[in-house]
Amino acid sequence: MAFQPRRIGRRHEADPDSEARPLDRSGLLLFRRLLAFVAPYRRWLVLSVIALVISVLLGLVLPLVVRNLVDVVLLESNITRLNQIALLLLGVSLVQGVFSFAHQLSLAYAGERAIADMRVTIFTHLQRLGLAFYAERRTGELISRLTNDVSLLQEAITNNLVALLRQGLMLVGAAALLFVLNWRLTLVILAGIPPVTLIMVYLGRQIRKASMMVQDRLAEAASVLEEATGGVRIVKSFTREPYEIARFRESVMRTFAAAIQRARITSVLSPTIGFMAFGSIILTLWFGSREVIAERLTAGGLVAYLIYTLMVATPIASLAALYAQFQSALGAAERLFRLLDSVPEVQEKEDAIELPPVAGRVCFDRVDFDYSDSVSLLRDITFCIEPGEVVALVGPSGAGKTTLVNLIPRFYDVAAGAVTIDGADVRDVTLESLRGQIGLVPQETLLFSDTVRANIRYGRLDATDEEVEEAARAANAHDFILDELPQGYDTPVGERGVKLSGGQRQRVAIARAILKNPRILILDEATSSLDSASERLVQEALERLMAGRTSFIIAHRLSTIRNADRILVLDQGRIVAQGSHEELIAEEGGLYARLYRMQFAEEERARSL
Repeated sequence: MAFQPRRIGRRHEADPDSEARPLDRSGLLLFRRLLAFVAPYRRWLVLSVIALVISVLLGLVLPLVVRNLVDVVLLESNITRLNQIALLLLGVSLVQGVFSFAHQLSLAYAGERAIADMRVTIFTHLQRLGLAFYAERRTGELISRLTNDVSLLQEAITNNLVALLRQGLMLVGAAALLFVLNWRLTLVILAGIPPVTLIMVYLGRQIRKASMMVQDRLAEAASVLEEATGGVRIVKSFTREPYEIARFRESVMRTFAAAIQRARITSVLSPTIGFMAFGSIILTLWFGSREVIAERLTAGGLVAYLIYTLMVATPIASLAALYAQFQSALGAAERLFRLLDSVPEVQEKEDAIELPPVAGRVCFDRVDFDYSDSVSLLRDITFCIEPGEVVALVGPSGAGKTTLVNLIPRFYDVAAGAVTIDGADVRDVTLESLRGQIGLVPQETLLFSDTVRANIRYGRLDATDEEVEEAARAANAHDFILDELPQGYDTPVGERGVKLSGGQRQRVAIARAILKNPRILILDEATSSLDSASERLVQEALERLMAGRTSFIIAHRLSTIRNADRILVLDQGRIVAQGSHEELIAEEGGLYARLYRMQFAEEERARSL
């Protein structure tokens, strides 16, 4: 059966102020949020705790048996009793092993499932976040969160939690038996617990801060790695391999420096706690021997007491290391929950309706948009596009062309005004029903690291092989897929489609859009980076794709949009002119006419060379 993650707790994006408000650094709050991921598997936790309690209780039997061995068997030379005790210890050890196995396995199951749920929850939340979120963060940083940070939590929730529960129960049980054996000696030993606790708390906080720094440095190194490998062609074309190596080495050394700082603090914590813990053993020998001399404790009782003291001292020393590791994990948890608490800037209304199949009438009514209060991109944009109409957007770089078309599928929300499709405000409909009727063919084509067939079928996952091939034919892709690719439609395209040429990638992307069969189409400079032969094939495919659809074309080369029904000319975030190619060319001194003449002159010079 396929793994199905469970829904966990509340909606993390519900608080609109969480992005700006610092996350509560209380370890207890973070731990409670972590437990929310473990809660669905509480039955496994209960089983684990029961098995652990039985296992620890059986382990606590050993010193009592040793006391009996010293006070009775050795003093009386009772071989029969000795054999009975040996068999008893063997049976106890066997049963303890069975319950220890059950404890570790059940806790590991609960922990691993909780971590799996967390990974899916974080990835799901990332998919819900808008483009503005990704514009402010590097890919390597997000990958680091899902790998390094989650791995720290995985270790804490599984292996470390097993050790913490075992050592904690051992500590409590052994301390209780110490009181039973000799309460005066126990009170002397317990006097050392307050300073140990203070040291653990203080150094633990320092470790948590240092661990957060290590994880941040790891995220930076991951970002450098992702950029250098993703842009390897640029790196090699500029022979910048030494520069990238130096940049990566610098980020790794910053990670190393942060890790050494964490190690310094951790190295102080464990020996300090260990010294104080084993100092208690020395105190036990000294004070306990005086109790034996005073006949308030038997020799066997002193040996049992010494073993129980070891059972207390060892968990204390171990808990110091575990505490440091949990502080590191809480630092990772804090970063992950901060990510989960980031709020999607584009959210559906609770009463959002399904957008029915549309004819394709798109209207902008006095639309304003800006990414921030200080940067204004679009102002007072008003126009209407009729169903099936082909509209071109032109203007200098930074005029707002791409931003304008990004408002149609609601990648961003308008600051003022409204964008409507067939009269329905895009903010009033569900995102799935809206974006399901809009197709996008960008300038930088992204193909997934899969086969050609899978990349085309991404447009409609339930499409048959015949429908996939029909879409490829319409996109002028079928012939090169069969004739030039070694495995035809089953050929892997490589990461981001690196095994295909630019024209081939673009035609596969067009086939993907054709298979989706959208009513509204957005072409963002879809042919600007192609050679003449590829551009011709892609242009033919685009004409088939645009047939009968409301289409928005962003084109750098004005010669490719001469046949558009209407051209919108943008400058500094405003529509400064609109009309057909002939109408705009006729406007002497108009921006479109100037741009067209400049491009025409450049093309003429290029032909003459």
